[in-house]
Amino acid sequence: MTANEIKKILRAQANPVIAEHSQRFFKTGKGEYGEGDKFLGIRVPVLRKLVKQCKATSLKQTLSLLKSAFHEERLFALLLLVDKFKHANADEQKTIYEKYLDNSKFINNWDLVDSSASQIIGAYLQNKDKQPLYQLAKSNSLWQRRIAIIASFHLIRQNQFDESLSIATLLLNDKEDLIHKAVGWMLREIGKRDLAAEKAFLDQHYQQIPRTMLRYAIEKFPEKQRKHYLGSPCSNSKAIKNKRYC
Repeated sequence: MTANEIKKILRAQANPVIAEHSQRFFKTGKGEYGEGDKFLGIRVPVLRKLVKQCKATSLKQTLSLLKSAFHEERLFALLLLVDKFKHANADEQKTIYEKYLDNSKFINNWDLVDSSASQIIGAYLQNKDKQPLYQLAKSNSLWQRRIAIIASFHLIRQNQFDESLSIATLLLNDKEDLIHKAVGWMLREIGKRDLAAEKAFLDQHYQQIPRTMLRYAIEKFPEKQRKHYLGSPCSNSKAIKNKRYC
């Protein structure tokens, strides 16, 4: 199936009401993180169902679709890539991994990252050098930095926490709220598997942890422990000024 054929199928599912809501939800206004993004108005479950019908789409056509101006078409391409990666041999997985990184500028919203980074980047790097994750974490691109921390979710699921914690440390002073949320989420996921590891990180970095990151990280803690972390004294004046963990 070609990219143009898939576009025809997707655009037949378009819903202007949903599209309008999505444009607000994904912050597409001037100066917002999704500025200028365009939506067709298709729910994710519909896209996932359609992926099953388009599995035979070539990698070339899938990558062409990833360059679409419409958000749902990019998401659909990423869902196809995830499915392809899952069923690919080692050489094919390497190609998908490389093409993903080469086209990361089109993976430019949090749901696009979250639906694909751990399944492709994290999965590919599981038994390999993790240096690419650190390079992404140091990128000027918000979305590449989010790819770095979300990709580590695959490792967390394998009870491998070192990379996630190291990347979280690199991102502690990030200015973007979407990074704070992503790091807090990964810390919470670590805590589900090893609460002591999460607490050790929180205790070590309490003077730097942004408030949003902290709230996400301790969301599942008992109320008494949440109050303890949220109310812990903070002597770092810079942290106080930036509404950090204090």
